[in-house]
Formats: sequence, structure tokens, C-alpha cells
Amino acid sequence: MTDREHMAAALALARRGLGNTWPNPAVGCVLVKDGQVIGRGWTQPGGRPHAETQALDRAGGSARGATAYVTLEPCSHWGRTPPCCDALVRAGVTRVVVATGDPDPRVDGRGLQRLREAGVIVELGLMGEEARRQNAGFARRITRGLPLVTLKLATTLDGRIATSTGESQWITGPAARREAHALRARHDAILVGSGTVLADDPELTARLPGTARVPLARVVADSRLRTPLSSRLVRTARAVPTWIATRTNQRPAALAPYQEAGVQILPIPRAKPGLDLAALLGAMAQRGITRVLAEGGAGLAAGLLRGGFVNRLAWFHAPGIMGGDGLPAVLPLPVVLLSAMPKFQRVASRSLGEDWLTEFEECGPCSPGS
Repeated sequence: MTDREHMAAALALARRGLGNTWPNPAVGCVLVKDGQVIGRGWTQPGGRPHAETQALDRAGGSARGATAYVTLEPCSHWGRTPPCCDALVRAGVTRVVVATGDPDPRVDGRGLQRLREAGVIVELGLMGEEARRQNAGFARRITRGLPLVTLKLATTLDGRIATSTGESQWITGPAARREAHALRARHDAILVGSGTVLADDPELTARLPGTARVPLARVVADSRLRTPLSSRLVRTARAVPTWIATRTNQRPAALAPYQEAGVQILPIPRAKPGLDLAALLGAMAQRGITRVLAEGGAGLAAGLLRGGFVNRLAWFHAPGIMGGDGLPAVLPLPVVLLSAMPKFQRVASRSLGEDWLTEFEECGPCSPGS
């Protein structure tokens, strides 16, 4: 197998960690010696053990003289675990192929330098673009103090999410709904507006049979504190992290029942309308969130798009048309000029039963906030 094939395998391993490793990045490592894979590893739930440690443990003494393929620069600082670059040196690895550097200022080239100073051959950049895209949430949190935001929409062909009476379950079919849960599992947190909680009383968990994961943080943007104490989110707050973001001047007596139920309150400055979304996303990043899936509703979607906070779109389309009396997926932005319209580029599209999932990414200079 070639270097590229081994790095592709390391990236596939790293994907297993997405949504499970925050605030740490999801990293994959493959150890190869004499053409044979002798160890594999990926960042474990909660962020440790790290991928390199996992692979080295599996390789044992065979790691001496091996090549390590790592999707992110090995760490060089002490945290709850020793530096991975030192572990690779101690194990006798003689060559390390790294996809991309680590933007964390505690690392940022120091891991590569330590390896080189120890006489290890270091090669940087193989499949770097793929690795950077995979850990874009981690990098964005480190460099900008914000998480990566994916806006998920499930609509009819004409962009409607419910009938005029509010009926919305289910617009898409079973295959699309299963994929939506897989999408949740690749994120650290789900963000919804209080209107979604009132309309649907959602559970907001990743319910994928046969998989174990770090629980998603469930976040409600609720400036007026409308989330019912009887809602599923509040009733299960002690079992699953549940955060309510509300305005800073809420009365302590109004907050107390939520806190007693296990809900964490995020005090966020007000904006028109609702909350300051930049402050909300920043507060989530400060708590370690790297990847956010925004699921609704139309007001929250509009606010995120208006502020230029949407980095990716996951759009599920059902093959039906509801008409103008249906509820739209996005409230008015408003857009007066075409040049001011948020724009995205399509990166993937596939069928899910009778439905379609199309994925988009922000397109650089043509997207607000880029």
C-alpha cells in the first residue's frame, strides 16, 4: 500500500471520533512496518487516550523502526496524558507522516520540531486538505473562538417545514431520519430555538442502535425562558447535558427550577430579535464545543444565516410541494440585493429512500462572515 492509502485509512479511523472527542480533535493513526500494518488507533471518547497512544499500545515492541501516519500533528504538551511526540520517539518510530499541523498554540509546530530533533524523519501535508476539513471545528474553536456550525433543514421541495397548522411529522421518510441521527452523532452539540421545543417537545439525542457515544450537549436558544419544565429536555437534564441560553437579566427565581432539574444556564446578551448568537456560539466554544448542529427553527436558521455563522448546510428534501401557506424553513433575512444573499457550494448529494440529502459548504468570499 502507498503512503496515501495509509493516510486515508488514518483519516477513516479519525472519523470514528467525530462528536465524541470534544474539546479535543478527532485524530487517527496507523503504524506500518515492512509493508504491514502493526497498529491502529483513534482518539477515544472524551478525548483520551490519543490516537498515537492507542496505535503504539497495539503495536507493542514492533513499533521500533515503523512509520506512523497521523492525521494531526502529534501533541507536544503535557495535559492529562504525556506528549504523543515523546511517545513516538520512545517507541522507536523512525518516520512520521503528518497530514496537517495543529493550530493549538501549545503545539503549533513544536510537535514536529521535537520529532525532528530526536532524529525522526517528518513529512507534512499528505492529504492535508482532507484532514483540515475533518477537524475544521477544532481549528475554528482554537483560532476564532467559535464552533463549526452545520445548519440541518428537512423540507419539502419548496422549502416548507410544516403545514399552516404546524403538522411536521414526518416530512421525510425513515432512511432520511436515520441519516439525521447519524449526522447528530458526528457533532458535539445540537442547537434549537425555544419554538421548536414548544412545537415538538424533542428529545434531541443521537439514537443509533449499537453505538455508544459521548452524550450530545442539547442547547436551547430561549431569550424569554419559554422552555416548559415538563419538556423532555428538562426532565432528562440530569442524564444528558442540557443548556438553556437566555438573556442575562432573567430573575434568579425564574432560573432556579431549571437549575434544580440539572439544566445549565448560559446567560447571553439580548439582540434584536432574540439573543446575541455570536455570544451564544462563543459561550459554547468556551465550554469545549467544536461542532454544532443547528436543527431549528426558522427564526434560529435566519439568525445564523444573517450573522454569517453557518459553515455547512445539510438539506434533506422530501419529494413534495406544500405551497405558500406552509411554514418556511427560514424566516426573512431580509435580502434586498442578490449580492447580499448567503451563498454555498454543493459538495455532496445522495438519495435516501424517496428523499435526498444535499450537503453544502460556505464558499469563501461569497459568503457573509467568511
